[in-house]
Amino acid sequence: MHSVIAAVTHWIVANITALGYYGIVIMMGIESACIPLPSEVIMPFGGYLVYSDPTKYNVWIMGVAGALGCVWGSALAYWVGKLGGRPFVMKYGKYILVRQKDMDRADAWFQKHGDAAIFFSRLLPVVRTFISFPAGISGMRFDRFLLYTFLGSFPWCLGLAYVGMILGKEWDTRLKGYFHGADAVIVVVFVALIALYIYHHVKGERDYKKELERGK
Repeated sequence: MHSVIAAVTHWIVANITALGYYGIVIMMGIESACIPLPSEVIMPFGGYLVYSDPTKYNVWIMGVAGALGCVWGSALAYWVGKLGGRPFVMKYGKYILVRQKDMDRADAWFQKHGDAAIFFSRLLPVVRTFISFPAGISGMRFDRFLLYTFLGSFPWCLGLAYVGMILGKEWDTRLKGYFHGADAVIVVVFVALIALYIYHHVKGERDYKKELERGK
């Protein structure tokens, strides 16, 4: 597992470093398609690029790039929900760590707030990733879905990028070695974040199903 997570970490950092804005669009799209690549890792690193090369990168454009990534990834999840329905999502979603708990929470949020949930949920961890499924299942208008997804995702992505930019001076001492030889410190940090993310999903789903069984 450690080697797999390490490989994913190297892949994220290498792609963002090599592709810049395009790397952010790709990584955030994958995250919004419910693949476990946390935006809390992706966007701050984009902010670090702004700090390290302000003549090439801009934090506002970095936020737009992140939001555009969220749009295309969420669109995939929307159509999976629309064409396959909840049974399909629950049957195959487990292979990419889609949890019943997250789906139930997203369903409840969408039922309570309607189309506006797409905008506001993009500012909330976990729910923001899975809200696209119930939107597709319910048959929400696709153009409205895309608009609300972008508008809700932009402040989230911009905020995380800004944090990465502000912390750039601290990151610089830790990341400088990485660019010249995969510095072990930053690799360990990214590996730990992704491992914690996956552990939270697996353990949380197991606990949630036990709660449901006790409630029957």
